[in-house]
Order: sequence, then structure tokens, then C-alpha cells
Amino acid sequence: MSKPLLIFQSMWAMERIHPHGHTASVEDNLQQLAAAGFDGFTDHYYQRAHVQRLAATARELGLQAEGQVFPGDIDGLQPALELGSEFGCHHITIQADLRPRTLREAIRVLEGWQRLAEQVALPVLVETHRYRLTNDLLFTLDVLQQLPNLKLLADLSHYVVARELPLPPAAEDQRQMRTILDHSWGFHGRVSNGHQVQVPLRFAQHQPWLQQFQDWWRYGMHSWQARAAAGDTLSFTCELGPAPYAITGADGLDITDRWQESLQLKAVVEQLWREVGA
Repeated sequence: MSKPLLIFQSMWAMERIHPHGHTASVEDNLQQLAAAGFDGFTDHYYQRAHVQRLAATARELGLQAEGQVFPGDIDGLQPALELGSEFGCHHITIQADLRPRTLREAIRVLEGWQRLAEQVALPVLVETHRYRLTNDLLFTLDVLQQLPNLKLLADLSHYVVARELPLPPAAEDQRQMRTILDHSWGFHGRVSNGHQVQVPLRFAQHQPWLQQFQDWWRYGMHSWQARAAAGDTLSFTCELGPAPYAITGADGLDITDRWQESLQLKAVVEQLWREVGA
């Protein structure tokens, strides 16, 4: 029986986490995250040689893949779908690299991607992300009114920092975030506040925001359970990126150990899932 929750580690988050900011090889990174108990990885899925290299090691380690793609038009999704189908992929996540000024144009492109997604067996999700089609929370909510069947991947950190959300969020903020979560079929996880997109998880001043994100993720898990079909699996990617996402000191290096924070975040998500199951 497959696991209902799969926790991935972002390969982008593996960059510059070693002493002195060194980045290990693809193979070493995959072995490290597999040894730590991650179920899979998240990485770009549009260059054949790179995907082939990932798949060769991931297959030996029993890891699943979340493929990321950054299309600027409808046809830009096609390479990732072909590679995902050929080499295997749990799902494809779209960071929609266009910024339409009208709802009509956004719907045209999203419907085009939905038509392409119908041709493959793997799920295709649209990520909530800054400087993308989903940049603005209110615009994305308008999109969902027109396309209620659109499947999102929720990275809520972008809406928190982009809108400078207060803590605690206002009732309307909570309602809007829950609407996003009610349309989400996966997560990218980090903790932001109203001014930084990625804050250190262990610092005492950030614990209220960590608690708020846990509340959102818990709600999103419950919501997914109510919608999921038999055999579906939910993914959560720990995505603690390098600078400029990570806060650095005067030496240009991270002020925290992002690998240890990734393990902390993994443990947090596992505990949330146990609570949801209970």
C-alpha cells in the first residue's frame, strides 16, 4: 500500500548547505536525502540529460520525483510532460512564468495547460508563487472562481510576504488562504513573515509564524483528505532555499543550518499528518 503522505526535499534547497557554501553532486544529494528518510525530491524537469541523471540515481534509491517547469506559454509545458511520462514522476508543478493583466488571458493559458495535462497519467499542479501568474492572491481567487477545477500547489509563504500579512491574520485573510488550500493538491513548505520570505525556524521570534503555518498546513491536509480519491497521495516539499531566500551574515553564508532545518520541517509535517490521521 502506498504512503498517503510523501515528503520531498527540494534539490534547490540542497545548494550551498555544506561547509563554506559548497554544493554536492546530484548523486550525493539524492543519497543524503534518501538516507534521511525523504520519500523523494523536487527539481527542474525540462532538460532531458538532467532528468535522466536524476532518474538513474532516484530509481536505485526508491525516490519519487516532483518535476518543476517554468513555462511562459501553453506549449512550454509539453517537455516536462514528456519527460515525466518517460522517466517517471509523481506530479509536475508549474511555476507559470507569465504575468497576464487580464483574467481572460490567464484563463486561456490555464485551460491550455489543462488540455495538455489530460493527455498524461500524472497530476499537473499550478504553484502559488510571486512573479508568476499566481503572484497576486486576489487575482488567483478570481481565477479559481472561473476555473474551480484548477489544481494548485500551495506555497503560502509568497502570499504572506507579498501582502505583508499581519499576525494574527485578519478573518478575511484566513478565509482567502483557506480557499487556496481547498484547491491545493500539494505543498511547498517554508515559513515566512510579512517582511521576509524565509525565516529561521528555530528562532524564538518566529515561533508564532511557525504555528500559523502549521495551522494552515493542518487545514490543507484535512481539506485534501476530504477531496482525495482512493490511492491518491499528498506531497509536501521542504523548500528552504539558499540566499537570497535564506538570510545570510556579513560573510555571505547562511546564519542557520538549512539541512538541519529541513529535517526539523520534515518532523513538523510528519507530526501534523499524525494529528490529522488521529
